[in-house]
Amino acid sequence: MNESGGYSPRDLHFGDDGQKKLISGITKMSNAVKSTLGPMGNTVLIESPQHTHGITVTKDGVTVAKSIALLDPVENLAVQMMREAASRTAANAGDGTTTAIVLTEAIVKAGLEMIKPEDNKTEILREIISVTEAIVKKLKKNSKSVTSARLRDVATISCNNDKHIGGIIADTYKSVGKNGIVTVEKSQGSETTFETTTGLKIDRGFSSPLFINNQKKDECIMEDVYVLVADAEINNILSIEQILKPIIADGKKLLIVAPCSQNVINTLSANVIKNNLKLCAIIPPNFGYKQHELMQDIALSVGATYFSEKTGDDLSIISFSDLGRASKIIVGRDSSIIIKDNSVVDDSIIDERVNQLWEAHRSTKDKVVKDFILSRIASLTGGVGVIHVGGNTDLEQKELFDRVDDAVCAVRSALEEGILPGGGLALYKQGSINDGTPSGSKSIAYAILAKALKSPLNQILNNAGAEWSPKLNDDFNQGIDVKTGQEGDMIKMGIIDPVKVTRNALQNAVSVAVTILSTNAIITMARTYEL
Repeated sequence: MNESGGYSPRDLHFGDDGQKKLISGITKMSNAVKSTLGPMGNTVLIESPQHTHGITVTKDGVTVAKSIALLDPVENLAVQMMREAASRTAANAGDGTTTAIVLTEAIVKAGLEMIKPEDNKTEILREIISVTEAIVKKLKKNSKSVTSARLRDVATISCNNDKHIGGIIADTYKSVGKNGIVTVEKSQGSETTFETTTGLKIDRGFSSPLFINNQKKDECIMEDVYVLVADAEINNILSIEQILKPIIADGKKLLIVAPCSQNVINTLSANVIKNNLKLCAIIPPNFGYKQHELMQDIALSVGATYFSEKTGDDLSIISFSDLGRASKIIVGRDSSIIIKDNSVVDDSIIDERVNQLWEAHRSTKDKVVKDFILSRIASLTGGVGVIHVGGNTDLEQKELFDRVDDAVCAVRSALEEGILPGGGLALYKQGSINDGTPSGSKSIAYAILAKALKSPLNQILNNAGAEWSPKLNDDFNQGIDVKTGQEGDMIKMGIIDPVKVTRNALQNAVSVAVTILSTNAIITMARTYEL
């Protein structure tokens, strides 16, 4: 019987047979990605029909990972799981995708080598997770905060040691300040430049993943967008029909900042998928009085009329003229960025609101309230830096865009959680973390991770054609610059990695590797192939 008759045939794979195919898929994925790791890493050519000339040239791990699909269904399951580790790392930290893939392969292969049939596999895998938590704590303990001088180093390292581009990224972050936001766009010319504007960040993401239009970053990105701001629930699509009609008719774009019923979200998503509606919806940030205040700030920033139940407003009377405007929106899973359109927003109104907030800050003694007011001021006054990436050819521009985008995310991660010695050194040094003399399952878990944690540094050395290994009595920061062969303090040499990137790569790799190692039965759809 076939699927149309109500039955879908399946293939089952057990034990060694299934694991061998999983390992084969892991190896193929890792081999495609890991040659890009480090300053001497190589580029990958990808057949990509959606890009100019059908070719993508990249060193970006997640781009390579997302391009891979294998014919064998079990091998492809391994690829999908590896891709998940890379995607999670990219989404959470913006970089470290290749490290995550290298670590996943290393943990799986070390586990298969060291876990014997007589061992308690479940207990060992549980200990691997526990030891990983201890490693993360030590990484955080060894971290250093980012100084202005180190900002440039982080950016330079993250964009493949391009000092010019690293300088542009560092200068952009310095211009927008601590509360600022940096985004990346393609330039119309060959030069890479930056400019600063104003915008705000909302701690809410899209209401449905079907609104995503940038698959690499799992974001909805739109320019020249109309904005609807309301705290009244949209429970019937007809209540905003008068807004949607001109949006659809004229091919305009719309951001809805309002609670929507699931039926409305489903209807909007379906129309987005059909490509006759360019739209994204997010729920209002926070709750209660805080939500009301934040929604007023959002409406003020985009020049929109705020429709609120608290003031008795009725969405049925909303008109197109009540919508605000934004020059660009970037909506992710957990947060959104709205870049202001200066042509529709009066700066004096923003200044007046900020002055009111400072007065409120001075007049209250409640620390919680004070902190909330300060976050509102930061949101209203925060700068937005836009880096315009140029290139002499479409291929050159695409490759540089990916590097700059990763570097921007890496700098943001470094500012959030600090930095560590780079080049895989911080993970390598964790190979000696075993406190005391562990035994049994814990001893095996230590051994697996101790071996696997050396893999990123070893791969960087391999890609550079270099040979070197840290000495046990060396300082934590003592490493090697594979480009010059010089040994020294990695932090002082400017070879650094953000803590957030390193820990996310490790945690996501462990999560996927443990799942693979615990797998004994694999069920796939039955396939027939005709040549």
